[in-house]
Amino acid sequence: MSVLMVQIIQTRILSVVSLYYMAFFSISMAMLGLTAGALFVYFKLGHVNKNNVGLPLARVTTAFALSTAICFAVQMALPLPIVGWATFGVIWLTAIILLAAPFVLGGIAVSLALTRSPYPVGQVYGVDLLGAATGCLVALVVLNLIDTPSAMFLVAAITAVAGCCFKFASPMSADQGLPGDWRFLRKPGVVAIALAVLAAGNSLTNRGFQPVSAKFGQIERIDWYYFLKWNSFSRIAVTESRKQIPFLWGASPALLVMDRIDQRMLDIDGFAGTAMPKYTDSPGSLDYLRYDVTNLAYHARNAGKAAVVGVGSGRDLLSAHLFGFRDIIGVELNPIFIDVLTKPELLRDYAGVAKLPGVRFVVDDGRSWFMRTSEKFDLVQMSMVDTFAATGTGAFSLSENGLYTVEGWKAFLAALKPDGLFTVSRWHSPTAPVEMGRVISLAVAALAELGVENPREHIYVAAIDRLATIVISRRPFASPDLTKLDAAAQAMRFNLLATPYRPSPVPVIEELLSARNMNDLTRIAAHYPLDVTPPTDSRPFFFNQLRLTHPEDIIAMLREWRSGNELVVGTAFIASGNLIAIGTLSLIVMLSAGVVLLVVLLPARASVRVVKSRFAIVGSTYFLLIGLGFMFVEIGLIQRISLFLGHPVYALGVALFSLILSTGAGSLLSERLTPRSATQLVAWLGLLTGYLLLLPAWLPLVTGSELAAANLAVRAAASAVVIFPAGLLMGFGFPTGMRLVNAIDPHPMPWFWGVNGAAGVLAAGLAVACSIGFSVDATIRVGAVCYALLLPCALALLALQHTKAVPATS
Repeated sequence: MSVLMVQIIQTRILSVVSLYYMAFFSISMAMLGLTAGALFVYFKLGHVNKNNVGLPLARVTTAFALSTAICFAVQMALPLPIVGWATFGVIWLTAIILLAAPFVLGGIAVSLALTRSPYPVGQVYGVDLLGAATGCLVALVVLNLIDTPSAMFLVAAITAVAGCCFKFASPMSADQGLPGDWRFLRKPGVVAIALAVLAAGNSLTNRGFQPVSAKFGQIERIDWYYFLKWNSFSRIAVTESRKQIPFLWGASPALLVMDRIDQRMLDIDGFAGTAMPKYTDSPGSLDYLRYDVTNLAYHARNAGKAAVVGVGSGRDLLSAHLFGFRDIIGVELNPIFIDVLTKPELLRDYAGVAKLPGVRFVVDDGRSWFMRTSEKFDLVQMSMVDTFAATGTGAFSLSENGLYTVEGWKAFLAALKPDGLFTVSRWHSPTAPVEMGRVISLAVAALAELGVENPREHIYVAAIDRLATIVISRRPFASPDLTKLDAAAQAMRFNLLATPYRPSPVPVIEELLSARNMNDLTRIAAHYPLDVTPPTDSRPFFFNQLRLTHPEDIIAMLREWRSGNELVVGTAFIASGNLIAIGTLSLIVMLSAGVVLLVVLLPARASVRVVKSRFAIVGSTYFLLIGLGFMFVEIGLIQRISLFLGHPVYALGVALFSLILSTGAGSLLSERLTPRSATQLVAWLGLLTGYLLLLPAWLPLVTGSELAAANLAVRAAASAVVIFPAGLLMGFGFPTGMRLVNAIDPHPMPWFWGVNGAAGVLAAGLAVACSIGFSVDATIRVGAVCYALLLPCALALLALQHTKAVPATS
C-alpha cells in the first residue's frame, strides 16, 4: 500500500516542482526501484529464508519508511531550475536517486515477503495486491484531507507500522543471521510515532515543509501567502492583499487611467496565477473589467443565463454580473477555489461574488457537467482556463487539455440556447498566431461535426497585444449581434482577426476559416511548421504546438527560441514550455537509461552468460516486449480515462487500482490455466492483441455516451470495466514467461527480470512521447503490437523446452 501511495503522491509533488509534464516520472522511478530491489534480494540476500525473514523484513521496511521521509525532505529543498543542460542533467540525476532510493528499499521488502515468506505464495501475493490496490484509492482520500507534503510523511509512518508488524510476527528473538549492525532500525514503533507526529505537526501548522516552486527554481517563502492548501488537484496559494493596478488579461488602449485597487494573487501549483480584486459595490468600481478583451462577448449578450467554466478567483463571475446577468453558474473542478470564494473564514467577503444575487457554484469537471445538465445558456465563458504548466503537455496535464478538444467544445456548444454564444480567450502572437489558429481550427471542427455547413458565419475573433477572444454563435451571427460586437471592438480599439463578413488579415486564420471538415483542416495544417490541427480526445494535447513527427521543424524553432526570435515559435513562454518539455523528456529518458544500465542490467548480466545466445536473445526479447507493451497500454489508458473522469490524479488512481487487481487476478489464474501448447499461446495472445487493437475503436463510444454525463463513481466503475479484461490477459505474460524460461534453464531469470524492469522504466517516457507525437490511441496500439510480437518469442521458448538449452562454453 505504501509503495503505491508514494508513487501517486509523488505525481502531485512533481507537478509543482517540475511542471506537469514530469509527473509520469514517478511511475518510471517506481519501476526502476522495485526492479533493483528484487535483484538485490536475489543476489545479496540468499541467506535469508522462511525461518529468519521476519527481522530482515522489519529492518528493511523501517529503512523504507525513513528513506521515504528523508529523501522527500531533501527533494523539497532541491530546486529544479531551468539552467544549462549540463547542470540540468546533474540536477535531474540527483532527483532520480532521491526518487528511486525509497522504491529500492520497498522493492527489497516486497520481494523478501513474496519469495522468503513461510506462508503460501498465493496467499502472500493476494494480500500484497490487496494492499497495493487499496493504496491507489487511499492516496486519493489522503490527498483531499491533508496537504501533500504531510501526506508523504504520513505514508512513511504507515510504512513504519508495517515494520512493526513484521517484527512482531518474527519467530526470532535475537538478531541471529542478520548481517551488520542495524541498531538504528530496530525500533520501528518509535520511527512510526515520530513520523506520525511530523505529519500531524506539518499539516496543522500549514507552514511546514513545502516544495520548491517550479517558478524559476526559486525557494518560496511561505510567509508570502495568506492562505495555502493542497488537494489531489493542485496546490493553491493566496497572497496578502496589496494596492495594485487592476489585473486585465488584454486591456483596451481606450482605458487610459486605472486607479490602484486592493487585490490578491492566487498561485496555482507554483507557476500559474490569477488575480482576485476586492469587491466593492460603489458605482463604477468594477468598470475597468469592461475594457478587457476577454469580456467582448458580453457586449452582444448580457441578459438571461450565463455560465463560467473555470471560476478561479471569481473575476469572470464579477464580469458577468457587471454586464447585466443575474443568473450565473460557476463551474469549477477544484473545490479549494470554491471554499476560498464562499467560506466566511476565508475570502467570501473580500471576493464578494458569493454574495451576488443569482450566482451559483458547481464543483465538477466542466466538460462532464455540461454534458449532464439539462440547462441551456445564453452565454458560456471560458477565459484563459489553464495552468502555465499545461504547456508542457505531459502525461498527466490533461484536465485543462480535455476542455480544448472537438468533443469537449461540442458539449459546450450543445448547452447553448439556439442564439447562445460561447466565448474563449487564449494567448495570441501577432507575428505567429499559432495558438489562436488552433483555437479557430477547433471551433471550425466542432461546428462542422454539429452539422454546420459554413463555420465562418458563426465565428468572430478580436485581439489586443498578446491576447485574443473568439466568440462562437450557435447559429449564424445575427446582424444586431455583429453590430454590437463591431461597435465594442471599435470603441476598445481591438484588432479584428475574423468576422463572418470579410476575409481575415491573418493568412493562416483565413485558410482555416475556409475549411468545411476535419479533412480540410488536416490538409491545411500540414503546410505550417507548428501544429494547428484541432485537438481530439485521441490526441488532446492542445497546449503542445510542436510536432514530434517533424524533428527538423523542432530543431529550427529551438534555434530561433535560443536566439530570442519569436517569429517561428510565437509567444516566448509557449515556445519555452513546449521546447523545455521535449528537452526534459529526452534528458530524463537518457538519464534513466544510464541508471538502468548501471543499477539493473550490469549486475544481472552474469546470470545470462552461462546459457546459449539463442536462448538469451529470445528470452530477453520476450521480457523486453512485455515491459514495453504493459507500460504503453498503462500510460495510454491513464491518458484516455483522464478525459473521461475529469482529472489525471483520479485517472491514475482508478487505472492503477484496476490494473493491479486485474493483472494480479490474471497472474493467479495463470497458475491453473497456464498456456502450455502452441494453440494455447496463440489463443491467449490473440485475445489480448485483438482486445487492445480494437479498444481505441470502441472506447469513444463509451466515453462519449450517456456515461460521460454520469457521476464520478459511475464513470470510475465504467473505466474499471474497460481496463479489467486487458489487465487480466496481460497478467498472464510475466508468469508464463518465467515458467517457459524456468523449464529451459533457471540461471538467467535475474537477467530477464532486469530486462523487463528496464523496459518498463524507459517505456514510461517513450509512451508519453508517442501520445504527444501521434495519439493516445496509437500508444495503446503500440502496446498491442508488442504483445502480438510476443507470440513468436513464446513459441521459440516452447520449442527450446524440447531441446533443453545447454550451458555455453566460454
